[in-house]
Amino acid sequence: MEITHALHSFDALAHPVRLAALRLTIRHAPDGLAAGDIADTLAIPPSSLSPHLARLHRAGLLIRTRHGRTLRYRADMARLRALTGWLAQDCCGGSPETCAPLLDALPCP
Repeated sequence: MEITHALHSFDALAHPVRLAALRLTIRHAPDGLAAGDIADTLAIPPSSLSPHLARLHRAGLLIRTRHGRTLRYRADMARLRALTGWLAQDCCGGSPETCAPLLDALPCP
């Protein structure tokens, strides 16, 4: 992962609503949730939530699919694993294999 991709991801996560929405979709992996269900769970009007979901999608953290008139969002677990791996690549004195069990424990449906 390049630093520009990591920064784009972190920038997208730097808001409480976006972070909560991403964490919610992680809890509902691999199926994700409809945008309306995310809004209901977070008690945010859909019109206020929509720009936040779009920002997470543009950052590559959420995958968006359309089912009729409904938009469904799910966490991109591969992207999250790559981001976590990028953060940990220099851990343990430059021996990232020591951290491998921690990274492997991340769910990746």
